[in-house]
Amino acid sequence: MSRSAPIRKLLIANRGEIAVRIQRTAMEMGIQTLGVGPADDSKSLHLFTVDESVELTGTGPAAYLDSNQVVELAKSHSCDAIHPGYGFLAENAEFAEACEQADLIFVGPSSKSLKLFGDKLQARELAASSGVPVLPASTTIESPEDAIEFFKDLPSESSMILKAIAGGGGRGMRVGSSVDEIEQAVVRGGAEALASFGSGKLFAELYVPDALHIEIQVLADRHGNVSQIGERDCSIQRRHQKVVEVAPSPQLSGELRTRIQDAAVSIARGSNYDHIGTFEFLVDGSDLSEESPFYFIEANPRIQVEHTVTEEVTGVDLVRTQLHVASGATLQS
Repeated sequence: MSRSAPIRKLLIANRGEIAVRIQRTAMEMGIQTLGVGPADDSKSLHLFTVDESVELTGTGPAAYLDSNQVVELAKSHSCDAIHPGYGFLAENAEFAEACEQADLIFVGPSSKSLKLFGDKLQARELAASSGVPVLPASTTIESPEDAIEFFKDLPSESSMILKAIAGGGGRGMRVGSSVDEIEQAVVRGGAEALASFGSGKLFAELYVPDALHIEIQVLADRHGNVSQIGERDCSIQRRHQKVVEVAPSPQLSGELRTRIQDAAVSIARGSNYDHIGTFEFLVDGSDLSEESPFYFIEANPRIQVEHTVTEEVTGVDLVRTQLHVASGATLQS
């Protein structure tokens, strides 16, 4: 259980846009802020908007990923909470545990949730146990032969997609429609996943070529309350990277939208989720109707890069919500 108490001083363990975004809301809430960055980031804006800044030992991304150093700086500068933003340490379960052990509030989901949703295969199992549809998928791919065997078991004319078990953002993804393509995809996808997430483990899933990509913004607190505030449609992508986000989705009917939103809440409840997060689904767009099938694919247990799209449409300040929930408040307070 994470520590719950009013946040007085917040270490922002990130840089750039999200660090400035967090600082602005913290200032509006009367929370003091501590910014961090290595010497090669000393001119970055996020170090000039905070109340106080301190230099990280090291250079580049590695400095921001030094979890021990970040925790020690939070303690030595009298912080009672750390906000990881997105990227870097945001989905690092060990970092969340280190914060808990240091009696620091981690502004994010519990370490248990981070471990669960950090493994896409485990997340799929949870969704299925909650009655939410998932696509046919393999277990961990250990070799090209494993992927080819899964591919050969798919219906005729089908393609498959390889995905990294850890991480997201399209890293490690490769689509294969033939044995030759799949053999190369396993090698290249695994190498990209290893470089991006420190793990080259992949799994395979049936590829849905005409899918809509819908993500539901979930809100939850540490008192068992779970809700959602609509979806973002991120179907326009290039190389599995989102290009345009639209909210609400112009392509979903009322009943189909409700079914997907209910599914997201069901998964969150089934995992005792306790923070904000994004639950992602594919919808078969080949013949859209209220009965169109949809499938859970993954959850992002953090604030999204594109959170501002939802904020503009709903008026809900998601960073403020994060800080309230981390302090022990309910969604109703």
